[in-house]
Amino acid sequence: MNIQAQARKAEQLRKLHGGPGILVLPNVWDVASARIIEELGFPAIATTSAGIAASLGYPDGQKISRDEMLSMVARIAGAVRVPVTADLEAGYGLTIEDMITTVKAMVAAGAVGMNLEDVTGSDESSQVELPLQVEKIQAIRQVGESLGVPLVLNARTDVYLMPIGPAETRFERTVERLRAYHHAGADCLFAPGLNQGETIAKLVQALRAPLNILVAAGSPTIGELERMGVARASTGSAVMRATLGLTRRVAKELTESGTYDSLLAGTVPFAEMIEILARAKP
Repeated sequence: MNIQAQARKAEQLRKLHGGPGILVLPNVWDVASARIIEELGFPAIATTSAGIAASLGYPDGQKISRDEMLSMVARIAGAVRVPVTADLEAGYGLTIEDMITTVKAMVAAGAVGMNLEDVTGSDESSQVELPLQVEKIQAIRQVGESLGVPLVLNARTDVYLMPIGPAETRFERTVERLRAYHHAGADCLFAPGLNQGETIAKLVQALRAPLNILVAAGSPTIGELERMGVARASTGSAVMRATLGLTRRVAKELTESGTYDSLLAGTVPFAEMIEILARAKP
């Protein structure tokens, strides 16, 4: 993919955050899942870092290397026609220099957007100090501009998901961080772990910027999120984990009853799978 084509895809992805309607992204973890989502008419592809890591034998939480993650992102971006936004966790490093290296490699992989988390480990002590996270976001913007690709940045805070700090101040701290990320250049703001409709609607009003909600058990429906003004809804690793759940059910049925009804329900036909993967690359 050349830089001009990437720049066009970046602008296309950015426009999808401004409506009409909500941008829905069932996150993918390999070429086959990406092509299935594209075939269904979704206007963009988003990867799941946890899904890609798991498919390569790593737990979530930046245990996979930058190169291995971006190798799969490159395969996905090279296999679809629509824009690809990559979940790159906290950027695979602690410094601004690490961030610059990651963003340059991401552009080389063909992605035009990225997710950036504000925690680097598995507990709240790893939350990046706000000034440094702002610097990282500014660096991403600058690198994209210098390369000629206006990257679409989805800046995430894990205040609710981890969770971090006292419950009574989570909303205010989430607003503080996401506003700072937006002012630093983030295009979309991401608050995973937030499922209560009233609080989501309140956050939309407080930010007045595109908001991404991670759908999960107990979340409002896509239609409800759209009516609240949410710009983007994603599934994270849930689709991949649902696939693992099906694998478990099939294996248990084969072992326990010797039948395989669950293997046949909703399975993509072999010929269709071959046809999807054999389609000419963009």
